[in-house]
Amino acid sequence: MPDDVIQVEGKIVAVLPGTMFRVELDNGHVVLAHISGKLRKHFIKITTGDMVKMEMSPYDLDKARITYRLKNAAQQRNAPIRSFGPRRRR
Repeated sequence: MPDDVIQVEGKIVAVLPGTMFRVELDNGHVVLAHISGKLRKHFIKITTGDMVKMEMSPYDLDKARITYRLKNAAQQRNAPIRSFGPRRRR
């Protein structure tokens, strides 16, 4: 990870085409973000209302890369809790 990266947390306010998202930071600033390769590789689903960790470049504060989706239970918000039904035994 480069040294000139700003790590911030935000809330997804809109899902856009092409795995792009509008994210609102704690200070009210809205940025355009895309998901990192690890999230794409492991099929991590991100929806409106999710809290995420992002990396921003100090040179362009309007764009970010989403690196982590925070757990639903850790945040007090109205995001849906994901359930894929009962686990099947093999």
